[in-house]
Amino acid sequence: MTQEIHGTVADGFEAVREEFATFVAGERPDYEGQLCAYLYGRKVVDLWAGDGTEPDSLYAVYSSSKGAAHLVVALLVQDGTLELDRKVTYYWPEFAAEGKGSVTLRDLISHRAGVVGTDGGFTAAELADDRAMAERLADQKPFWRPGTAFGYHALVIGALTGEVVRRATGRSLQDVYEERIRAPYALDFHLGLPAALEPRFRAAQPMVPTPVQQAVLDEAPTGPHTLGSIAMNAHAPDAGTLVDYANSRAVRAKGPASAGGVAAARGLAGMYAAAISEVDGKAPLLKPDTIAEVGQIHSIGYDLVIRSHRAFGLGFQATADSWHPVLGAGAFGHSGAGGSQAFADPRSGLAYGYTRRRLAYPGGAAPENDRLVRAVHRAALAD
Repeated sequence: MTQEIHGTVADGFEAVREEFATFVAGERPDYEGQLCAYLYGRKVVDLWAGDGTEPDSLYAVYSSSKGAAHLVVALLVQDGTLELDRKVTYYWPEFAAEGKGSVTLRDLISHRAGVVGTDGGFTAAELADDRAMAERLADQKPFWRPGTAFGYHALVIGALTGEVVRRATGRSLQDVYEERIRAPYALDFHLGLPAALEPRFRAAQPMVPTPVQQAVLDEAPTGPHTLGSIAMNAHAPDAGTLVDYANSRAVRAKGPASAGGVAAARGLAGMYAAAISEVDGKAPLLKPDTIAEVGQIHSIGYDLVIRSHRAFGLGFQATADSWHPVLGAGAFGHSGAGGSQAFADPRSGLAYGYTRRRLAYPGGAAPENDRLVRAVHRAALAD
C-alpha cells in the first residue's frame, strides 16, 4: 500500500513533495518520517508520512542533539560569558588531570581533546546523566595527545561542553537551552522531555539491513577496545544498543546533550531558522560574526574514531563538507545516528530538519537526505 504524504509546501517547492513521495514509496511499509524546511525564516516545507505519524510526533534524533547543545555554547561565546581560546581549566579546574591542562574550549568543541570515553566505559545510568559522565571524564587520560588530531566525541561532547557551561553560568546547558532557545520559539526539540509530552514520542526502531548490508556491517572493525568502540561505549559491561538508549525514559527525561534529544522535524528546522534568520519578528539568535565562526572548519581530514573523512566547525558538523556538498560554505548543523539531519545554510537562508523512526542504514545522515537536501536547495535557489 502506498504511503500517503501529508502536509504542505510553499509555491515553488512542489518538487520537494514529489521527491519525498518518491522516496517514501520505495521504503518499507512501516516507514515514519518528517521533513521541514525554512527559507529566510519562512516555513516552505512541512511534510510527514507514516501510520501514526503526526506533524508534532517526537523522534529520537541522537547526535542532532549536539546542534542544540552547541547553539547554547555559541550564544554564550557571543555574550562574552565563554571565551573560545581560554583553557577549559579556567572554568573547570579538575579537567587538568592526566595531561589535559592545555586544552582550550576551541579544542574541546572541535573534537580535538582526545577524551572520547573512559577506559572502563559508562553504565546506562551514567550515559543518561551529563554530570556523571563529566566527573568520570575529568580523570580520564586522553586517547591521543590533545590538539594533534581529532576524533568524534560521540557520546561525551555534550557532557564535556555542558560542564563548562555549568561552571561558567551556574546552570545546566539544558536549562539555558530551554530558556533562551526552545521556549521562546516553542520548538518541538527537547533536551529533557517533560513527562506530559511522552505520549507524542514514537519509540525508536532498530535498523533492518539487507543481507548484503549486514555483511558490510559484519566486516567493519568492531574490536571492543578500538577508539570507535570506546567512543560508542561498546566496551562497557552493560553496553546497550542505540535503540535501548533512545527508548530509555531516563535518557529522554534528562536529555544528555550529546545524543539524548527528541524532536519533530519542525523543531529541528525551526531552531536553525531562528539561529540565522528573523523568525516571527524576532532577530536571529546569532550575529553574522558568530555564524561565520561556528561554521568555519576547525577540524578536517581523517577522523580517528569514525575512520573516514569528516569536518567539524565549533561543535557543529561542517555540513557541506561532511554530508551535502551542494550547500554553501559555512553551512553548519548535525546529523544523528538514526538518520536525522538538521542544518542552517546561511548563504542561501535555508534551514532544514528531517526525522525518521527506524534507524537507517548505514547510520549517520540517512541516505535519503542526499536527494531531499538537493531538492530543497534547488527550490530555495529558484525562489
